[in-house]
Amino acid sequence: MLGQVCYRPRLFQSTLGKQLADVLGVPFISLDTYFWKPDWKESTNEEMREKVMKALADSPNGWVVDGNYTRRVGPIIQETATDIIWLDPPLALYLPRVIWRTFLRLLGFGEPCSAGCHESLSRVLFSRESIVWWCITNHNVARKRETARMARIGVGVGT
Repeated sequence: MLGQVCYRPRLFQSTLGKQLADVLGVPFISLDTYFWKPDWKESTNEEMREKVMKALADSPNGWVVDGNYTRRVGPIIQETATDIIWLDPPLALYLPRVIWRTFLRLLGFGEPCSAGCHESLSRVLFSRESIVWWCITNHNVARKRETARMARIGVGVGT
């Protein structure tokens, strides 16, 4: 097995994950593409779990998974991963990047996060489901959760 990496970015575009998969010579699996159906419809937990289990099974020589949907798929990714990478930049660093990429997608210059999920002005600016709003409201929640998880598995901050 070459490597099974669960890459948990803090909402960075999947550039590092894709590069890591290329270097390892394994498939890149973006969980957003399994969760979001066209027109921003959500997959059920069962649908998502089934898709993820199939993707992992179809990649017996390793994989790089991008995202954190543990609440939806359970521990199947973490239990089979050989490594977990968690990037934890400050909100002031990644929020402008998220806003920039979101507006590029809104204007048609960026790839949607999942097929058929195109940004709209109302979704970006006025929706509680906006990725920008999600970043602002979930930054500290995700940081606390992931810091505690890393401490449970014995990884200290900065190691």
